[in-house]
Amino acid sequence: MNSTDTSRILENHTEDKGRLIAVLEEIQAEYGYLTEESLRIVSNEIGRPLVDVYSVATFYRSFSLKPRGKHLIYACLGTACHVRGAPRVVEEFERQLGIKSGQTTEDMEFTLETVNCLGACALGPVVVIDGQYYSKVRKSKVSQLLENARNGNGKLRIENDKRIFPINVNCPHCNHSLSDEAFSIDGQPSILVIISYNHRQGWLRLSCLYGSYNFACELDVPADSVAAFICPHCNVEFHSTLDCSICTAPMVPMSVDGGGLVQICSRHGCKNHLLDLV
Repeated sequence: MNSTDTSRILENHTEDKGRLIAVLEEIQAEYGYLTEESLRIVSNEIGRPLVDVYSVATFYRSFSLKPRGKHLIYACLGTACHVRGAPRVVEEFERQLGIKSGQTTEDMEFTLETVNCLGACALGPVVVIDGQYYSKVRKSKVSQLLENARNGNGKLRIENDKRIFPINVNCPHCNHSLSDEAFSIDGQPSILVIISYNHRQGWLRLSCLYGSYNFACELDVPADSVAAFICPHCNVEFHSTLDCSICTAPMVPMSVDGGGLVQICSRHGCKNHLLDLV
């Protein structure tokens, strides 16, 4: 990265040069790290002491002062993940990659970082690779996760969106798992439920990625129509006391494996969903 590149980015912020973080974020996003030269140029252009610019660049974990690999791995070592075996998962990543936490492989393929929290404690141990969350990771999964990263992390492309991650859900009545290993959506096992609409019933399979709206359905349900959701194991309808805040249709509750509740709107086309982890 040269001075011309940095100056060009700074020109995009001529009306808000005081937004130091925004400037650094754009440089980081485009080039992957912050060079000493770029920090000096930013300091001079926005009129902030170099020590202030350096302090911001080293305070936030999203910034790096050295080149990172093509694939960025964040492994959580927070309390909830730690007690569930996260240190052993990190050790396995280090063994297979031949590096320690905070380092990058010689071929610039992978960078491994550890963090104190990724905001999904009930799903730990949690690992994020290229913005995609993986829950309940074990040592035996590490090799496959690395292979997935090399192959583009499955069919769904997720660009640094921490709102999207897999969850395992159960029937709120019989507590039976709703996961369907035989039918994949977004490269993950789907969530299987039965829906009832216009006196007909059929299967509905949803993506288990929270934040993805992909699904497959046996019935032809018109847009804006409301369907009833039924457990395929105990045949009890999912009832909720909560109505959708967007369209007022009933929300459909499902228990999250590990504790919590996810609710999705029962109206075809409404994308409202809520996740409450405990």
